[in-house]
Amino acid sequence: MKLHEFQSKALFGEYGIPVPRGKVATTSDEAYAIAAEIGGAVVVKAQVHVGGRGKAGGVKLAKSPEEAREVASKILGMTIKGLTVRQVLVDPAANIQQEIYLAITNDRQAGRALIIASAEGGMDIEELAVKKPSAIVRLHIDPLVGLKVYHANNVVSAMGVPREHYRAFVQIVQQLYECYIKSDAELAEINPLVITTEGKLLALDGKVIIDDNALYRQPKLAAMRDLSEEPESETKAREAEITFIKLDGQIGCMVNGAGLAMTTMDMTKLYGEADGIGPANFLDIGGGASSDQVAAALRIILSDSNVKSVLINIFGGITRCDDVARGILVAYDEVKPSVPIIIRLQGTNAAEGRALIDAAQIPNVVSAETLTEAAQKAVEAAKKAM
Repeated sequence: MKLHEFQSKALFGEYGIPVPRGKVATTSDEAYAIAAEIGGAVVVKAQVHVGGRGKAGGVKLAKSPEEAREVASKILGMTIKGLTVRQVLVDPAANIQQEIYLAITNDRQAGRALIIASAEGGMDIEELAVKKPSAIVRLHIDPLVGLKVYHANNVVSAMGVPREHYRAFVQIVQQLYECYIKSDAELAEINPLVITTEGKLLALDGKVIIDDNALYRQPKLAAMRDLSEEPESETKAREAEITFIKLDGQIGCMVNGAGLAMTTMDMTKLYGEADGIGPANFLDIGGGASSDQVAAALRIILSDSNVKSVLINIFGGITRCDDVARGILVAYDEVKPSVPIIIRLQGTNAAEGRALIDAAQIPNVVSAETLTEAAQKAVEAAKKAM
């Protein structure tokens, strides 16, 4: 779950990290009032869950409350990478001497937290990694040991930060790590962390991503979720306790088991790549899905206008194929899809499931015995519909 910049910085502030005293506005008049309260120059920043806001015109400097109102009126309502700007953050402008990048993230391969830092902040870390990898400092933290002061000292000394700022930087690294751990974060990033001309360190921008699997113990953070920033299909899938990720292809996939789902996606890509056809989603209904969850999954898949065919690939173990068949019938009656559906049922009660589907005499439904056959039929059906 992503937090907006203003939410991320408010969270940082709770752990003692110095942040600007800005506020959020949803109208240009509110932006005017906040700028007047702050006094002096302000920065008006679009609040959307994407990068590149500045390049898209979503970050502007305003030297007066009147200019803040004008700038906010232009930013509010604009679209940045497909997302509509509904709120802006009005922050006091800072006198920047140096920009630093600082983040803590989860290194899955190493199985531990990773500090990433660079004295050349203010740009995408991916771009910096390509152009100047030597400028990036990396340090893994052993979860059994935790972050020690000497770890932070090693980072700051390797970065080449001016020595008079060592103590303040070390403290911010410790505070960011505490925020990362206690918030169950996958990423806690400050970019840029600036040294001002007044000699202070300040987190001008922030980004936090919370592990969805830990939200049950983070009710305060879970309440910050902005559903308007997420695809509606993913919201519905989460409510139905279905693992779903929307993709850009044309074949809707419903599968039980993450490994089988990945294999099914690979097969549709294999046979459809020459024609620009591939999976429209990753969807795993899980090992013990009920007929209601199956129906919800099919509704989610069919809500995507890009889907030209549906491939249902179920291996019945804990999930019974007859339950899957009943879910398909329920969803079909509700949605009444016009796209072809290819069904492969194998395992527990597969014969009963196929019998239910056959007895219903559903138009545009095709059965398949093997995954190869199912993928080929799904690709062919999608080609005809395009």
